[in-house]
Amino acid sequence: MKRLLVTAVAALAAATLSTTALAETLRIGYQKSASLFVLQKSQGTLEKKLAPLGATVKWVEFPAGPQLLEGLNVGAIDVGYVGEAPPIFAQAAGARFVYIGNDPAAPAAEAIVVPKGSAIRSVAELKGKKVALNKGSNVHYLLVKALEKNGLKYGDIQPVFLPPADARAAFERGSVDAWVIWDPFLAAAEKQIGARVLADGRDTVNNFAFYLAERGFAEKNPQIIKALFEDTLVQGRWLQDNRGQAAAIIAPQQGLTADVVELALSRYRYGVTPLTAQVAAEQQKLADVFYELKLIPKPIKVKEALASQK
Repeated sequence: MKRLLVTAVAALAAATLSTTALAETLRIGYQKSASLFVLQKSQGTLEKKLAPLGATVKWVEFPAGPQLLEGLNVGAIDVGYVGEAPPIFAQAAGARFVYIGNDPAAPAAEAIVVPKGSAIRSVAELKGKKVALNKGSNVHYLLVKALEKNGLKYGDIQPVFLPPADARAAFERGSVDAWVIWDPFLAAAEKQIGARVLADGRDTVNNFAFYLAERGFAEKNPQIIKALFEDTLVQGRWLQDNRGQAAAIIAPQQGLTADVVELALSRYRYGVTPLTAQVAAEQQKLADVFYELKLIPKPIKVKEALASQK
């Protein structure tokens, strides 16, 4: 009788564990600057999309891409959305993630700016100057390539590593000479304090945005990833066709005015697709440049972090 009771309890526990395993929580790492995720979060569209799969959503906010990737690495989130550079630094540090998709290039959505009264008129004039940027973010690569395009080396400027909020404060009080930043922080600086664009990413960088996932989660939950992409595609199309209305929804979440958000939205493109060989090759160029500059400690192979790799 005792043996039967133990067997029954074990069977019940196994059934409970099996039922629990069916219910997944998709933990999404996002930044307030990631307008499409902010829209999805505020509208609850992804929650509705995942409900038939028995899955729920938890949104986890990060100040920038490098911090988000650290969250992915330590198991705090399952999926994240970042610019080009954070995955390179994360892979070099041994983070276990895969690229699961990317949005189209948006080179105009990041730029090098100077105060409106600055005497600096070209990127070449940044030699010896203090330039604020978020270390390991997408703008890190923009700065490197813009300097190179204008006959300067990365070592010719004084990088000042600050997250966006601190960089904005330093920029306003004149502690730095220039700031390399992405939207919507870029649009806010232009609209609110008259920051002047020295150069944006056009004709210099791609500025892809990447969707990343913890490898085990992506392999175990292809239906959840598929549902995420389907909702993201629908909401991205709606955003681009209804930019003013989308800006009005997103602006309060980002603490910005609708006109600032609408300007930022005009410079992004949405439409997630799996990575092509060409996009992966462009990302490899980034990795090679960062290794040459000793910004990462070892060379990496981007293809080892593609979703098709086991």
